[in-house]
Amino acid sequence: MIQTITNKQEWKKCINTFPHHDFYHTYSYHELSKKQEEQPILFSYEDANGLVALPLLIRNIKGTNYRDATSVYGYAGPLVYKFKTEYDNSKFKIEFQKFLISENIVSIFSRLHPFIDYQDQVLKGLGEITNPGLVVNIDLTQPIDIQRQNYGSRLKTYLNKARKTCSVYKGTTEDDIQEFIKIYHENMDRVNANESYFFDERYFYKLLLSSEYETELLLCKIDETDEIIAGAIFILTDDIVQYHLSGAKTEYLDLGGIKLIIDEMRLRANEMGFKYFNLGGGRANREDSLLSFKSSFSKDLVPFKLWKYIVNQEIYDYLIEKELKRVSSSMTDEELEFFPAYRIIPKKNSLTNG
Repeated sequence: MIQTITNKQEWKKCINTFPHHDFYHTYSYHELSKKQEEQPILFSYEDANGLVALPLLIRNIKGTNYRDATSVYGYAGPLVYKFKTEYDNSKFKIEFQKFLISENIVSIFSRLHPFIDYQDQVLKGLGEITNPGLVVNIDLTQPIDIQRQNYGSRLKTYLNKARKTCSVYKGTTEDDIQEFIKIYHENMDRVNANESYFFDERYFYKLLLSSEYETELLLCKIDETDEIIAGAIFILTDDIVQYHLSGAKTEYLDLGGIKLIIDEMRLRANEMGFKYFNLGGGRANREDSLLSFKSSFSKDLVPFKLWKYIVNQEIYDYLIEKELKRVSSSMTDEELEFFPAYRIIPKKNSLTNG
């Protein structure tokens, strides 16, 4: 039987049942990440084959009685605690499908987690799982000198140069947080980031002060002047370190402050006994300059996967037609690949969502 959990304490108790989870699965991160019209829900299911917990954000589909679901930004997907060698999802699949139809949920989109096992197995036969790109992991189980040997030669040169003029420290004060927010927003302006990346102050403080996971704000300063030139927030959960947010002052990009911060976090994570250090991938999962920068730290490239599930194909197609009639236009093949397709406005039309 599918159970739905919306209470913080019950949510926390449920995910702590599993051997591993990441901060992307926590109630606090869902509550922080959700938009005004979204409701965080944790779906829980147990049978003789294992235990499953799937966190999602549920959204109403405007102008209808239907809903759909998406995941938080980052790496989430189901948690699976299997009781047998191979997880048999046949009973879960039937129960989950029945539940979704009864709740008028038309489609689900979720980013999956590169370091949590059995996600593919539990979702088998429910829509499709695609692999649009890669993420870069620094394998912290390797000896520390081997990790550094895997760095690119140019990166080693940058780090040697940076350590002569700069140092990294843990930000803990109000001034540290405010300086990082300012640098982060400057960085987003410089790279012309989508407006969804311009978080307000509340986001940073709630992220840094959460009791459900540990955060590290590391800042890089010039030793001679004490001026902060770069910063990054890392999230530490179980045996995983996630490189979450970062920024550097434009005028000091050549000093390699972010490179030095990542290297320092690697050293700290080794001391604390972590196994994975996920640097993430390129912009929009592309093989671009960002992925190239991250892969200079490691050649351990791990598939990043997306789960797309159309629960009710008839209603899904109806919603696309309804949206096309509303904007008096048609969609290109590229636009139809957006998921779910009824939530995208064709580029040739200037109307926006109401």
